[in-house]
Amino acid sequence: MNKDLETPPETKTTNRGFPLLTFEDHNGRKCSLQKSSLAITDCIWLGCDEIGLKKFDPKNGGWIDIELENNSPDPPYHIANTRMHLTQEKVRLLLPHLQRFAETGELYE
Repeated sequence: MNKDLETPPETKTTNRGFPLLTFEDHNGRKCSLQKSSLAITDCIWLGCDEIGLKKFDPKNGGWIDIELENNSPDPPYHIANTRMHLTQEKVRLLLPHLQRFAETGELYE
């Protein structure tokens, strides 16, 4: 069975009441699509919810996870934004490519 079809996206809301769709990518990484709280322009957030920081280790023959540690109770803390902030126009520009991929497996002709 296709792993991608086993778990459909789950619809939720954020603590502030904004629509949130959560799902896992092909590698099992937690991802989301969320309506942005931006007041001036309609936007969405799309992408992975985790950093997924890795480095290549030739001694072990592959990619290994890098664990971030914060041993101090005071800032600065590690932070990385792994989601895209997309306007409606950016989504319109991406949709034909996503639709083509959904139908053919290709991004462009």
